[in-house]
Amino acid sequence: MTSHPASLPLSLLDRANTIEGSTEAEVLKRVIARAQRAEELGYSRFWVAEHHGVPGIAGSAPTLLMTAIAAATDRLRVGSGGVMLPNHQPLVVAEQTATLQALYPGRIDLGLGRSVGFTPAVRAALRRDKEAAQQFPEDLAELLRFLGGTGPFTARPQDRAATPVFVLATGQGLRWAAEAGLAVVVGGPSLFQRRGEGGHEGLARYRRDFRPSPWFAEPYVIVSVNLAVADTREAARDLVLPEAWALAQSRVKGEFRALEPVTDIRARLRSGSDAGSVTDRDRRRVEENLASGIHGTPDEVRAAVESLVDFTGADELLVTGGMSDPAGQRRSDELVAGLFA
Repeated sequence: MTSHPASLPLSLLDRANTIEGSTEAEVLKRVIARAQRAEELGYSRFWVAEHHGVPGIAGSAPTLLMTAIAAATDRLRVGSGGVMLPNHQPLVVAEQTATLQALYPGRIDLGLGRSVGFTPAVRAALRRDKEAAQQFPEDLAELLRFLGGTGPFTARPQDRAATPVFVLATGQGLRWAAEAGLAVVVGGPSLFQRRGEGGHEGLARYRRDFRPSPWFAEPYVIVSVNLAVADTREAARDLVLPEAWALAQSRVKGEFRALEPVTDIRARLRSGSDAGSVTDRDRRRVEENLASGIHGTPDEVRAAVESLVDFTGADELLVTGGMSDPAGQRRSDELVAGLFA
C-alpha cells in the first residue's frame, strides 16, 4: 500500500556542494542554516554525505557535520546519507553513532553506503582498495552486532539498537537489508526508466524477504530523488542545471567541480559546437542528467512524485540535488514542504 503524497514524510539530503565564489567554510555554514530552516518547515530528517577529495563537495566527514547540525536544531532527525562503510572499521562507526545518539537521543539516523574512494590516491589515503566494497555484508553484520550489544565486547557508549539503520541500496544491497531487517534508500536514474505495471521488482523482493529486527519491525523504503520546484518550469530547470552541467563535465574532465552560476552555463550551452566549445554530446549528457530527477512547477512536481510513489510504494521522500542559487534552493525547499508535508 502506497503513501498518499499529501502526507508523505519529507527529508533533505545536502551533499555540501561547493559553489563558485563561496568558500568551503561558507558552504558548510549554509548547510547548517538550511537544516534549521528545514526544521521550521516540518521536514522529518536532514542527512549529509561522505565524499573524499572531490573539488565540488565540501562534505567529507558526515558524523562531524551531523554533530553541528544536531546542536543547531531541536527536533529534526539528523543522519548520514551515507557513511561509506568500506572506508571505516565497523567498531569506529558504531562508537561514533552511539556517541551522537547519547548526545541527541531519538534524533540520529545511520545511513550506510558501500562506495570506496573514487581515485587511487583517495583509496590509498584511506588505506582501502576497490575490493573493500565486497566486504560490505560482513562489515554490516559486525557493525550491527556492536550497535545491538551482541559483539565480542561491548562498544561504548551503548546504543542498544536505538539508532535506525538504513542501507543505500541497489541490487544486492536490497537483499542484505531485507536479511538484516533494515530500511532502504533507493534512487538514481533507474527510477525514471520505463516502469513495469507490477511496480519496482527489487523493492517487491525486499518487502517479501524482509526479516523483522530490533531496528525495524516492517520494511521501510525511502526514495531519493533530485528535485526542484519553482514558480515556472524554466526557473526550476535553472535550479538543477548547474549540477547537471557539473556531472556532464565530470565525464570529460575526470572530476566533479564547484557549481557555476546558471547564467554562465546557459551561455555555454547556447554557444556553437566549434573546437573548444560545448559539444552536442555535452548537451545530451546535461539533458540526460536533468531527466534523472524531477523539476517543475508545484503541480508538475506533485504529479511526478505521485507517479514515483505509485511505482515504488515509498514510505518517505528524500529530496536531493545541489544548487548554485541559495535563494532559489530555499524557495524550492519551502514549496516542496507546502506540497507534501
